[in-house]
Amino acid sequence: MERQGQDWIGPELGVPARTVSRILRRHQVSYLRELDPLTGEMIRVSKTTALRYERDKPGDPVHMDVKKLGRIPDGGGWKTHGRQMGSTGAKKRANIGFDYIHSVVDDHTRLAYFEIRPDEKGATVTVREVMTDNHWSYTRTVTFTELLKDGKIKHRRIRPHCPWHNGKVERFNRTLQTEWAYRQVFASNQDRHDALAPWLDNYNTSRRHSALGEHPPINRLSPT
Repeated sequence: MERQGQDWIGPELGVPARTVSRILRRHQVSYLRELDPLTGEMIRVSKTTALRYERDKPGDPVHMDVKKLGRIPDGGGWKTHGRQMGSTGAKKRANIGFDYIHSVVDDHTRLAYFEIRPDEKGATVTVREVMTDNHWSYTRTVTFTELLKDGKIKHRRIRPHCPWHNGKVERFNRTLQTEWAYRQVFASNQDRHDALAPWLDNYNTSRRHSALGEHPPINRLSPT
């Protein structure tokens, strides 16, 4: 079943998003942010902020973050077979591990980039300014620090315990989970990997963004 909100439904039907929102509220339909992306069950609502800002140039800054996802064993995990699959001794001893999704979102265009890595060691691109949280991979990694120094890139860190200050990439990570990682049940970790690049291409070139006037991020790039 499609899980889309008022900002998607409105343009599809040719009616204002606020009208869709009023109809959904009238029928007591929960907000998508309040629901588990796969089961649809109510979850705890995370803290948000009303403070919004946007830089007027690409790459000034970009927001970086890492999302850790449990790997999927071949044949499917508990979402395929149920939680009872983890009750056997063999399953408990199996060290499947994690994937680390290193995400970068440009503040102005919302263009996103990712790499799936086996750990939390950071990497960066050539930009003017980078905003991150205070994770050790950004604050205590010599390689990351040298990359910033060599590229003359300013490193701006958010206030501790305030992830909403890095809200654009945090929101991207939530979208990443909802529309890719937990959008369907995957039979293997490789199947999930294979689905990520097509999803990101759609995100950057076709998917509408309410913050960009219902246009995709690619529309904010000047032709070169």
